[in-house]
This record gives sequence, C-alpha cells and structure tokens, in this order.
Amino acid sequence: MKTKDKILSKALELFNDKGYNNITTRHIAAELHMSAGNLHYHFKHSEDIVKILFSELTLKMDELLNQMKKRKNKTLEDLYKFTYSTCEIFYSFRFIFINFIDILNQNPDIESTYEGINFSRKEEFQQIFSDLQKSNILQKDIPHFIIDGLVEQIFIIADNWLTHNRLILKLNPKEAIQHYTLLQMNLFYPHLNKEQQKLYEEHYIQ
Repeated sequence: MKTKDKILSKALELFNDKGYNNITTRHIAAELHMSAGNLHYHFKHSEDIVKILFSELTLKMDELLNQMKKRKNKTLEDLYKFTYSTCEIFYSFRFIFINFIDILNQNPDIESTYEGINFSRKEEFQQIFSDLQKSNILQKDIPHFIIDGLVEQIFIIADNWLTHNRLILKLNPKEAIQHYTLLQMNLFYPHLNKEQQKLYEEHYIQ
C-alpha cells in the first residue's frame, strides 16, 4: 500500500470515528507513526485529503449508477440492491454527510462540484425511473411533478439519514443501512404496479 493511500485510508477512518472538525493532519500522521512533514509532502492540508475522499465517494456512486443504468428489464430487487448499496457507500464516507456544511464552507471547490453532481444525478435518477416504468415496475401514468418530487425526497433522505441516525435512532451500521434503505424504498410503494406492491409487501415489509 502506497504512503498516499495509507494516509487516505487512515484519514477516512479517523474522520468517520472522531469527526471531521476533531482531526488534523498531525493526528493522522501520529496514527500512522510518521512525521507531520512526511504527511505534508503528500498533502499540505486536511482539506486536500477531503477533496480526494469526496472524489472517491463520487467515483463509487458513478460506478453504481452506471451498473444500474446498464441493467435491462430492471426489477424491484434491482432497485432494492441499488438503494442498499448506496446506503453502504454513504456509510463508509459518513463524515462527509454528518459534517457536510462545515466541509462545504471550508472547501469551495467541493461545493461547486457538489452542485454540478446534484444536477446530473437528478437526470440519471429520472432515467432509472423511466426504465422502471418501461419494465412495468412503476406505474406508467405517474405525473412528471411527482417523479421530480420523488427524486428530491430521495436526495434529502440520502444526504441526511446518517445525521438522523447519529442523533435519533443510533442504530449499529448493519441495522442503520437496512432501516434507511427501507425508508427510501417505501417512497416508491405508492407508485408501484399492483403486482409489485404485493411483491414488496412479501419481501421487504418487516
């Protein structure tokens, strides 16, 4: 494992466990038993580390979305697995969402990137929902404004469930991922075809 990768891995671990605002490059260096100077050779500031970690999060989501978009004849199970995998990825980078406002305030480049990603993600999600309609999973007569609202609701939950869990439910990782996956999946239920609603009740209602 290259030194740069070790730094990124340890930084992610510390940010997730201790909180973004509580960790400096000196903390990361100490955990890796290296000098601060050695770490600063690779990353001058913690913000530089966060930029790369945010890029890694974005890349993982790009890969997941591309896999979902390529699936022909999408199923309800595909939608569930996609939602579950999204929650897993978000959990592995949870400090970004829990400390999101602070990170954006200290990293204007990330804020600009996030705005662009947010716009493109909405288009990708709308395409996935259109494919689900073609596959007779979602009803075909859903008004456009309902689809737009559904996408926004999903984004709100996806970006904020980690904070909600930390403050309110305090579920362990596995329980949290399962709970918030179903919470997001429940948003689709009223828009599923009757057969798919029955399938949903049989397989996903706890």
